[in-house]
Amino acid sequence: MDRMTKQYSYAGWSALALVAVMGAEARPLAMVGPWEIHSLDPASNGVFFTRLQVAETLIEVDDKGELQPGLASAWSVSDDGLQWRFTLRQGAHFHDGSVVTGEQAAWALQQALHKPGVLQSVPIQKIEAKEDLLIIRLHEPFAPLAAVLAHPSTQILARAAYDDKGQVTQVIGSGPYRIASLQQPQRIETIRFDGWQGPKPAIERVSYLTVGRAESRTLMAESGQADIAWGLDPVSIRRLQQAPKVTIASVTLPRTIQLKLNGADPRLSDPVVRRALSLATDRVGMATALLRDPEMAATQLFPPSLSEWHQPGLTPLAYDVKAAQAVFAAAGWHKGADGVLQKGNERFALTLRTFPDRPELPLLATALQAQWKAVGVDLKVAVGNSSEIPAGHQNGSLQLGLYARNYALVPDPLVTLLGDLAPGGSDWGVMNWQSTALTEQLTRLGRGKVPAAEAAALRQSIATTLQQELPLLPLAWYRQSAAVNRDLKGFELDPQERSYYLTRLTWGNR
Repeated sequence: MDRMTKQYSYAGWSALALVAVMGAEARPLAMVGPWEIHSLDPASNGVFFTRLQVAETLIEVDDKGELQPGLASAWSVSDDGLQWRFTLRQGAHFHDGSVVTGEQAAWALQQALHKPGVLQSVPIQKIEAKEDLLIIRLHEPFAPLAAVLAHPSTQILARAAYDDKGQVTQVIGSGPYRIASLQQPQRIETIRFDGWQGPKPAIERVSYLTVGRAESRTLMAESGQADIAWGLDPVSIRRLQQAPKVTIASVTLPRTIQLKLNGADPRLSDPVVRRALSLATDRVGMATALLRDPEMAATQLFPPSLSEWHQPGLTPLAYDVKAAQAVFAAAGWHKGADGVLQKGNERFALTLRTFPDRPELPLLATALQAQWKAVGVDLKVAVGNSSEIPAGHQNGSLQLGLYARNYALVPDPLVTLLGDLAPGGSDWGVMNWQSTALTEQLTRLGRGKVPAAEAAALRQSIATTLQQELPLLPLAWYRQSAAVNRDLKGFELDPQERSYYLTRLTWGNR
């Protein structure tokens, strides 16, 4: 048993002993995962608190990605598309007892508008309130506004959650659970909120603990110290499938494991060279050996779960070492005495940055290092903090970044793409690459009122450009898995990754 497991073993077994005394009805729920609570601000860590059902957004999303009422019970848009009106849910209260009003919702969104996030992609002229109405006025039509207001960065918090400078100092939401204690960056405990208007959650207390090593999370799930364990690697999943007290749940997500390439780097600026790197990448081999799921090998950027954006007619990305070598040679890159490609005085040496929050990422990076070495690319892998990729984007030092991108964190993928594929790029999107035609196509879709056939043609053209230019190199699509205590009933994985659905859970009879 490693140090991390020992540290929490006493607490875990104490909790199990307490359950025997209290009975299943009052039994708390313990979760572990790899993700740290690095911020309280919705702009940078909002998804954590929507998943725990502590905070709400104006618009919610169902399992199929369809928009549903949240803190807004109804909404409408003017004929010219410039004014949106949202009716606030009657009787909603924040966890500090204050009333959820249109004025407070407007104020919270105004704070979000001044911080980096998806709301800045919306051409907002003014956010205001009138009684129980929230009114958003736009400079120009923006069809996916309602979807933007389902993004976790737009969650509505109470005024007391902010300091005088508009910074979030505590999370005071309006969801079915409120925060009982919070110890950044590792632990949070929540308790049922009695002022919640919906059905009373069966489980009163929920805790989440950050545990960095996948092996430790596996041991905690296997021993019963954790009722739900997130972020499992393929080896752990296979082990837990044999555990008598644990079941494995999985769902395919609209998420892609991809490489972000710096188009300003002289080795990466040529789309022909990017194609050669793609040809040198054995996606099926990595998906089979490392993910244990060959169906997840990406043949294009958008996975089949994004049905409107996935294009079955695209020529799939293929693995062909000889073709990759020929393309490199045609572009003027030839192996030097040390086996590394050279062009003049330039060596094809790159650094790839990734992070261990998702345990498969370092494994894929190491596999990529070996595959590219075969064609003469000297790839150094640097495993650090996830923040190093956006930081490297901002200061221009990033060459390659490996991460998993969720294209439906905003229910309409168009919103994410408007940011990721913008001419200036984004922290988790393209870097020093742009296409005027693609930008115009995204803008056309964003303004709305596009006939269905034309919209489909625009999406196909965008996907084709990305397949040809490869400013982002897709490696694998994504299947989320979790280990779940067999006593826990009603567990479901959210394919949109917005919620842990805690209010649906109950403990079965022991």
